[in-house]
Amino acid sequence: MIVTTKQLFEGAYGKYAIGAYNINNLEQTMGLFRGCMDSQAPFIIQISKGARSFTHKNMLEALIRAADGIFPDSIFAVHLDHGDEATCFDCIASGFYSSVMIDASSESFEKNVEITKRVVDAAHSKGIVVEAELGQLGGVEEHVKVDEANAKLTDPDQAKEFVERTGVDSLACAIGTSHGAFKFAGSQGLHYEVLEAIQKRLPNFPLVMHGSSSVPQEEVARINAAGGNLKGAKGVDENQFKRAAELGVTKINIDTDGRLVWTRVHREFFRDFPEKFDLRDPGKIFMSEYAKFIAHKNEKLGNAGQLFSVRKLVK
Repeated sequence: MIVTTKQLFEGAYGKYAIGAYNINNLEQTMGLFRGCMDSQAPFIIQISKGARSFTHKNMLEALIRAADGIFPDSIFAVHLDHGDEATCFDCIASGFYSSVMIDASSESFEKNVEITKRVVDAAHSKGIVVEAELGQLGGVEEHVKVDEANAKLTDPDQAKEFVERTGVDSLACAIGTSHGAFKFAGSQGLHYEVLEAIQKRLPNFPLVMHGSSSVPQEEVARINAAGGNLKGAKGVDENQFKRAAELGVTKINIDTDGRLVWTRVHREFFRDFPEKFDLRDPGKIFMSEYAKFIAHKNEKLGNAGQLFSVRKLVK
């Protein structure tokens, strides 16, 4: 069942966070649905601008519609991740997305407000929920690229003003995470003090954490042992999710970790079976491994086992 992120956030706020997972293909879609049903968790499917153009936007939508029919007890939102204004309007017009993200965080504060307000007005007229971003995460994710020197944490006072002026439904905050597999060096971590300050100014308002993959070191080691070259990759400690959820984070984006699982499965498979060439062989392994990965993440997010309670809220 497709619902809005707003509906999911109502039950989650202050208690747990909803996992937002990016998909690009059939195997990820099936693994995601299986993992969320195995862990009895509601979830958010994220489709990025890059994923929409990878094959064709209608292809991913068809995969999600099919999975919705195969897993009729699932409850999830369909969300555009890091959209520009044109992509947001296209998704709003499609009638398929229940949520869109407008990312104008690279613009000035006033320009960000202006662009976000236009998207909010258009989306709300169709019953669609809007996420926006204030502050800038470092790192690289598809078309989003910000040097660490230019990354900046979200200003709590600006966050309050931004929400009031735009009418946005949730806010992605820069609190020290970054996109990609190389998030942290040394003992860096999340800036809880920024979250606390934002929550004080915006009580009961849903906040979002981007760039929150944990980059499991076991996955990195296995990839490197199978011919990879990921040196110094380090992510967010998944044990920090609970504290973030208590401070108003209701949506946590996880993309890189899923790509690492895909890479590990395929590198190891073709290393161990160099004579194989059937794409379905590693694909079957990946779907199973990805489902396990998703179920594990839902446990860490506190989202596992919440499907029953969420069903009562959305019906």
